[in-house]
Amino acid sequence: MKIGIYGYGNLGRGVEQAIAKNPDMILKAVFTRRDPAAVQIATRGVPVVAADTVEQWADKLDVLILCGGSATDLPHMTPALASHFHVVDSYDNHANIPHHYDVVDAAAKESGHVALISCGWDPGMFSLNRLYANCILPDGSDYTFWGRGVSQGHSDAIRRIEGVLDARQYTVPVDEAVERVRRGENPSLTTREKHRRECYVVAVPGADQEAIRQQIVTMPAYFADYDTTVTFISAEEMQRDHAGLPHGGRVIRTGYTSKQNRQTIEYTLTLDSNPEFTGSVLTAFARAVYRMAQRGESGCRTVFDVAPVDLSLIDRRDMIAHLL
Repeated sequence: MKIGIYGYGNLGRGVEQAIAKNPDMILKAVFTRRDPAAVQIATRGVPVVAADTVEQWADKLDVLILCGGSATDLPHMTPALASHFHVVDSYDNHANIPHHYDVVDAAAKESGHVALISCGWDPGMFSLNRLYANCILPDGSDYTFWGRGVSQGHSDAIRRIEGVLDARQYTVPVDEAVERVRRGENPSLTTREKHRRECYVVAVPGADQEAIRQQIVTMPAYFADYDTTVTFISAEEMQRDHAGLPHGGRVIRTGYTSKQNRQTIEYTLTLDSNPEFTGSVLTAFARAVYRMAQRGESGCRTVFDVAPVDLSLIDRRDMIAHLL
């Protein structure tokens, strides 16, 4: 499979790492909105080309993996590129996924392409596990906990505050809430009861740290609804202790199969690198997109529409013999 990467930030680099571990795939090109001459990639011999020339590659790629951001890039990028390529994206604005689906579906059907959206770990792998758990335990309740991990969007929000040089924000599940769910209490949990926020900030020398702290903990939609701690550290401490992008979380469903028997399903991810894992998920689903396209399918798809057999490198007979 000839794969292209559109966008070469943390996620694009994660996809590149994943392609190298899949022997049925080859990276053909990386597309960037930056100066291509200034972008160094890890794969030798692969061209880095300007994003605005991507349509010239329409007959040279089997699947184009889109590595833009959900806020401003993917809402227009995915439908535009689905008019020319089979594509996969990681759109993660949960509330707007139905609208994104409709727009992409129209573009992909008109052009005869397959476009798979909202693929990663949440939405993505967590979505699948929520669905499976709901099917198995219809009499039950779902809970999703994120972290402990770096929230890139929340970290960026802190960095935009005047007087802040750098910041990392960790989303941390509240242990007591997780244990109440595991015990089958089926609690109704507020935002504050489920997660807390830990912020590490490098301030400009002489900046008013208390004013920065107040701006963080009162920030609507980001921190105001959570118990939030702010710790000021040096740039050296930030580089030493907070340079990575770990993340993870868990999906839990508890329910009853009879009046007396409670069952619990739990799916957990512990990730050293959020973008590398997300890139690995996107790459596996690119294989499924290619196979669906080979069967003549078109239109928008989600992880719910993909058969597990289409994701795997393993021969179906071997899959049955060794994994079933």
